[in-house]
Amino acid sequence: MKTDTRAKLIERVNSLQGLTDDERADLLELLRTQKTYGLVWEDKKEDVEERLRDELPVLIEDETKRLTDGGDEAPNHILIEGDNLEALTTLAYTHAGKIDVIYIDPPYNTGNKDFIYNDSYVDSEDTYRHSKWLSFMAKRLRIAKKLLNENGFICISIDDNEYPNLKSLCDEIFLERNYLTTFHVQVRYAEKSINEEKPFKPLMEYVLIYAKNASIFNPKREAIDYGLEKFCFRIKETSEGEHFFVGQQEVVVFKQGEWEIEKIENGAIDGLKETWITGSIYTTMSYGKVFQTVVEPRVSIDGIGCLYKVIGRGDDGLGYRYYTGPAKKNATKGKMFSGMPLDKVELFNKGEIPKRLLPILTMYDYAPDFGNIRSEGGVPFGSGKKPIKMLKQLIDLHNNANSIVLDFFAGSGSTGHAVMQLNQEDKGHRTFILVTNNENKICEEKTYVRCRNVIDGYNNHEGLHGNNLRYYRTDFVGRSRSPQNLRKLVRLATDMLCIKEDLYAEQPAFAGQEVVKQAFRYFEKGDKRMLVIYREEAVPLLVPLIEQFELPQGERFKVYVFSPSEDPWAGDFEDVQDKVELCALPMAILNAYKRVLPKRKDRNIFVDENASEKHETPQNDSLFPEMEGGER
Repeated sequence: MKTDTRAKLIERVNSLQGLTDDERADLLELLRTQKTYGLVWEDKKEDVEERLRDELPVLIEDETKRLTDGGDEAPNHILIEGDNLEALTTLAYTHAGKIDVIYIDPPYNTGNKDFIYNDSYVDSEDTYRHSKWLSFMAKRLRIAKKLLNENGFICISIDDNEYPNLKSLCDEIFLERNYLTTFHVQVRYAEKSINEEKPFKPLMEYVLIYAKNASIFNPKREAIDYGLEKFCFRIKETSEGEHFFVGQQEVVVFKQGEWEIEKIENGAIDGLKETWITGSIYTTMSYGKVFQTVVEPRVSIDGIGCLYKVIGRGDDGLGYRYYTGPAKKNATKGKMFSGMPLDKVELFNKGEIPKRLLPILTMYDYAPDFGNIRSEGGVPFGSGKKPIKMLKQLIDLHNNANSIVLDFFAGSGSTGHAVMQLNQEDKGHRTFILVTNNENKICEEKTYVRCRNVIDGYNNHEGLHGNNLRYYRTDFVGRSRSPQNLRKLVRLATDMLCIKEDLYAEQPAFAGQEVVKQAFRYFEKGDKRMLVIYREEAVPLLVPLIEQFELPQGERFKVYVFSPSEDPWAGDFEDVQDKVELCALPMAILNAYKRVLPKRKDRNIFVDENASEKHETPQNDSLFPEMEGGER
């Protein structure tokens, strides 16, 4: 569509009568987002997506599955049972911009009962097979991008069935400029079998890797020392001339007008990192940016098959030495030896050993690991299980050993196993968030059991005891903005607040006042504190307690308080504003959800501003004495 035509249509839509605001917004979005190039598919609605039009997800902990023997300083890992679209929505509030590494192993859409869409397997004959898969993935990847921090990255395993589509989809969502690489992973042995039914035997799978922001992402790379034996550089200047090391041999070069050529016998520079130029080198070279040029042995100046070296001064402004001699009509352009950066020379002179970063390879043979994968974690699992050796390598691409790692296609829990094993090996403090549904009890009997096995120990494997695990399920609150739903959302969101703040240590009292759970709860561990106020009537009673609460100079703590609007009763907290960081609930949650949830079919999404509930007067003027039927 031409630009001027689109502009006229937009103007026309804006002037049409009889359209609802949502209908007008949807039409304008279609016009403004029309593409001339890119991946196109037919959007297919999911049952879970339709449910989220009417209900809001929350996370509720199953305390019977809590594993916290690791201690207060151990990483607090999270396992979520539920559809990953629901779970990702909750994480859009608790972890927006916080995730360092995402690894997922989604269904490959082979047509062999590996991809379920709306409770039905998508087979190879399904006309909308690829559209269903792309719709499914796009909804989840768009939220995943919001979860990544600016220095984060995502890794996605895939095979030939959807690799081209996934690459195009990721180019659109994460942007092509943030594509880092594709790992090619051999997953099967190469030997041929007479029992193979198909004419071709694929050996490779792929891992696409995208950064949130490739311009700032710096992957962890292996570093090796610079070796003195590989370079020729000046170490001192005397009246005799300039002294250089070539390999282990010291050479003195005298300057007599123009730079001279110092002949070095064959073999004298063994170990030098040679790259050659071809052609003739002349003794009459103008003074310039010349440090080292080595002429190929077969090119002879004096008829002797020797190596020659031209020494000069200067640098390119970036710290690198190189050859820029005047052009010669009989010289052939070729490769040149850049030498060692001058800043590295300075480090050597100071007695420091500089490092060189090695490139990251993109092809790996993990066929033996895939072949022995059933024993990992002590949990039998069908096809699709990934070896922890591969996952550790991917996770360790991030330089932060305290990173947060998310896998929302958790399966048997291999990613969690890899995180704990990697922490054990390098003394890191990474935490993981695993998400999987409970189809055929996979979450309870596979993912959870594997995590428990790794922590407690299994078979002949010693337990990685320095880890804590909490198990959550998704629950729901009606999406209409009624007073009852607002209250319920705040009450059920407490577990999410603990996840958000990574603070689980609930205290029985605050500032000497016993907690009343219907009114408020208090959490504290070390220098982290969180007060959750469910009844706004409690605010005037809690403010004096906050005022007398002792905090280190300049320190504040988080106070989540129920409010039917965006205002967290800031005026009531004015006397203690230097001690608290206020957040109004549930609006903070609703605002986060609004950015990722599908629109409701009616107008009432989150905007019924006139539906603010009237303040309810508690039966007892004080919320702190014994409450009839109240939980303490």
